[in-house]
Amino acid sequence: MRIGPHELPNGLFVAPMAGVTDRPFRMLCKRLGAGYAVSEMVTSKRELWSSLKTSRRADHAGEPAPIAVQIAGVDPAEMADAARYNIDRGAQIIDINMGCPAKKVCHQWAGSALMQDEPLALAIVEAVVAACAPRGVPVTLKMRSGWCAERRNALAIARAAQDAGVAMVAVHGRTREQGYGGHAEHDTAAAVKAALTIPVVANGDIGSPEQAREVLRRTGADALMIGRAAQGRPWIFREIAHFLATGTHLPPPATRDVQRWLTEHLQDHYGLYGHAVGVRSARKHIGWAVRALPGGAAFRDAMNAIDDCDAQLRAVRAFFDRLADLHARLPGAANDDRTRIAA
Repeated sequence: MRIGPHELPNGLFVAPMAGVTDRPFRMLCKRLGAGYAVSEMVTSKRELWSSLKTSRRADHAGEPAPIAVQIAGVDPAEMADAARYNIDRGAQIIDINMGCPAKKVCHQWAGSALMQDEPLALAIVEAVVAACAPRGVPVTLKMRSGWCAERRNALAIARAAQDAGVAMVAVHGRTREQGYGGHAEHDTAAAVKAALTIPVVANGDIGSPEQAREVLRRTGADALMIGRAAQGRPWIFREIAHFLATGTHLPPPATRDVQRWLTEHLQDHYGLYGHAVGVRSARKHIGWAVRALPGGAAFRDAMNAIDDCDAQLRAVRAFFDRLADLHARLPGAANDDRTRIAA
């Protein structure tokens, strides 16, 4: 699997998700089997580039290559400037957002709203490619199947994008009208794959190794992009990779491994956001990690009352200590290394 000059270790990608796929989360997913990860979207509005939110999203310190940054906006010249701005800050791949369904994004005619205006969408693609080409930086495009069920125009946009020089296209199998509800369809991704010569990535409702295999079979896609299923379960990438290679399932991760991954992730998280913001923004990651575990619901409630990073970290360690002890007492569990998280 290649994106321009960049060879990837596998075709399992972390989908860009605002408020989720920050640098610490991307690095954790790569560590646990993802071959590629795209940043949260960065605005094309120059007046916002100096904001703390944008500066954090443009921070790639220690992140393994290739560094991919998603940009969002509605003006071709602004989007070209945003591409150059992020390349100057380490971006090695620029991804154009035509997939975000959020109302606050679509009301500005950005994200998936661009799919309603194909000439504008193509003008943005052309401007960004022209800005990136002299720097040797490939451009990718992520989009939905269309704005609504009556107008699934991803194929038309994908063809035009390929002609304009885009190096890869990712298709989420939902329309903007669906948001994150209903079910993703992958016939659109299959049609795009059949029509294009550049790599095509399928996205949507891929939450298990079996689903991954089925989507690959149905679409012929070059790669899969996984989003919400990785929240609280970042090891899903290595589970899928193992299953696709062998047809067998990896055992669930050991409780102590999950404890270590989560606590190390939290320390990275605090380092990026600082303690005042980090303790609050970490709550969602902790909640996702424990939601299916015994006592997880009560622990999530208790988390909301903790306003100190050190106390939060101690509470997480204590929760998994208790869980490991509980598992070790089960019949057949000889030691903690054999206690497993069932997810």
